[in-house]
Amino acid sequence: MKVLLVPQGNRAVLIRLDEDGSPSGGSSPAEEVTDDLVGSVAAVEREHAPRWVWEDTSRIYPRLLDAGVRVRRCHDLALVGAILAMRTGRTTTPSTPADLRPGLFDADPHADPVAVLAHYRRQIEEIGDDRGLQLLAAAESAGGLAAAEMTFDGLPFSAAAHRRHLDATLGARPVDGSTPPALVKLENEISSVFGRRVNPGSPAEVVAAFARAGIELTSTRAHVIRDIDHPAVPLLLRHRDLSKLHSTNGWTWLDAWVRGDRFRPVYVPGAVVSGRWASRGGGGLQIPKPLRASVIADSGYTFVAADAGQLEPRILAAMSGDPRMVAAAGTADLYAPVAAESFDGDRAHAKVAVLGVLYGATSGEARALLTRLRARFPDAVAVVEEAARAGERGEVVRSWLGRACPPPTPQWWSTGDAHARGRFTRNFVVQATAAEWALCLLADLRGRLRASRSELVFFQHDEVVVHCPLGDAPWVSEAVAAAADSATRLMFGDTAVLFPMETRIDRFYGAPAAEPEFGPESD
Repeated sequence: MKVLLVPQGNRAVLIRLDEDGSPSGGSSPAEEVTDDLVGSVAAVEREHAPRWVWEDTSRIYPRLLDAGVRVRRCHDLALVGAILAMRTGRTTTPSTPADLRPGLFDADPHADPVAVLAHYRRQIEEIGDDRGLQLLAAAESAGGLAAAEMTFDGLPFSAAAHRRHLDATLGARPVDGSTPPALVKLENEISSVFGRRVNPGSPAEVVAAFARAGIELTSTRAHVIRDIDHPAVPLLLRHRDLSKLHSTNGWTWLDAWVRGDRFRPVYVPGAVVSGRWASRGGGGLQIPKPLRASVIADSGYTFVAADAGQLEPRILAAMSGDPRMVAAAGTADLYAPVAAESFDGDRAHAKVAVLGVLYGATSGEARALLTRLRARFPDAVAVVEEAARAGERGEVVRSWLGRACPPPTPQWWSTGDAHARGRFTRNFVVQATAAEWALCLLADLRGRLRASRSELVFFQHDEVVVHCPLGDAPWVSEAVAAAADSATRLMFGDTAVLFPMETRIDRFYGAPAAEPEFGPESD
């Protein structure tokens, strides 16, 4: 069953649809106008669990979540529309996910139900009988639901632990918002070493200071100055690290993005052309190590963190069907059989060769290794090399399920680097397919967790993190493995390729051995 939902303030229009997207009832569609959007959605979801058809999950779903209503599945016109538009070279206006701030829905314009229905019908016609696109649309839409839920639920994060880390590293928080004591101390020490006042945050001043010491610099980047023999270098590197902590994840960041001991970034599904996610604000997909120490499960709970090892090489094996590569990917360590087949058992060479063919490292030693890899695994190598040649010709390539890469720009046709585009399309076909597999896993796992007290709290490329009661951790680990198997069958059918999930169960997302025993309390 499908239901079109068009919110209009607190009211809503609901239209029941047949499987082909046409209104149920033919010329007299069963249209319901309700003054209770949330209550009506809850009732229909409870009774029928339909596939909801709506304009934009990031705009509609947060309101339902705030009222305690969750839905099983949907068709997100914005997310699916972006996929379809890229396939035909059309441009779309990217969706900006909601951030749950008060008043968010007050200014929402009222959409026309007839126009929204027509939009959906066009998408259904464009997808047609293409099973890959059907699966991609469903998986992308499920990802939209999961993203909204993860933003709403938040990642358990001890604000008190992070404050202690900031205080220990930067010194006490200045009440006037001025420079923290640790940075002030470093600035004074750097100036003392150079013999005059130097602002370490100014590349020009740092270059000039080294020049006065007889050292010529072309850049103040860390990898450039790290090897210089001068007493200011360790101080500058330390200052850079602490400045980044202060500006990126300091007290202001903590105030803005951690509420109720939950880190709540806004996840943006499909933000990268390959289908990978991004986040808006807070750096949700780039949690640095110092922050991970404050990601601590609630009392009585733990994390089940799982990632798919060697994902992209295994995806290539499944895509190509190369018999030898499939056999290698049917083991726990793909590189070991490849090494035995082609590199006299040298696993390091096997890894360099496989990653080189994925990412276009085809010069020097990598070229010689690629030649040996091509001889033993011709079908696997052909998949990415054909994609690279297509890119060099300015063609559009597609993932396993049908996500298209962006076409070349007009500027590329006149001055573009064909080899660079070939490297991009070479990796796109595998990376985008890996993103699809991960989405299928996420959607399946989300369904398995629905009736439990466990919640998805983090997702990045090939990693999922579940926050669950301690006693449920073994079951959740099994659910993750089952979801991976389900994603593999959905994508590739009866393949011998394995996608093993490396799972860790721990209350601490970071390094537990180095962390004191404290929980996620609030000051």
